Amino acid sequence: MSLETVKSFLAANAPDLSVIELAESTATVALAATAHNVEPGQIAKSLSLRVNDQVILIVTRGDARLDNKKFKARFGVKAKMLDATEVQAHTSHPVGGVCPFGLPHDVAVYCDVSLQAFDEVLPAGGATNAAVRLCPQRMAELVNAQWVDVAQA
Repeated sequence: MSLETVKSFLAANAPDLSVIELAESTATVALAATAHNVEPGQIAKSLSLRVNDQVILIVTRGDARLDNKKFKARFGVKAKMLDATEVQAHTSHPVGGVCPFGLPHDVAVYCDVSLQAFDEVLPAGGATNAAVRLCPQRMAELVNAQWVDVAQA
């Protein structure tokens, strides 16, 4: 269902883009980078977090880690990751397939500036073997994401 949600979102908002489905798993940054023959940083990793009573998604480069000090400075609270059950419930995507496309309307999306180092990134596509290739700026525009600086340099 999640994969179909992403496909529907792209058909409605970016018909020139398509979901790349592979036979092998791309559920981790390392697996995805190998499968798509790109640098790990080009994998757009989606992190599901809770900020007070709101669930947010932060998309960052695959080889970056969340910087707790930057996160707290930006959002005013300590970063709290959702567990796998919460991720599926709030994003409609399984862990390893979470992406900013086809999300419920109450999930705010933020893109970390670390993604801007690349001309092309690959976020997941709603399944553990799916991805989408596009430029970071377009990804942010498609999901009305705000740019933030919350990853470690």
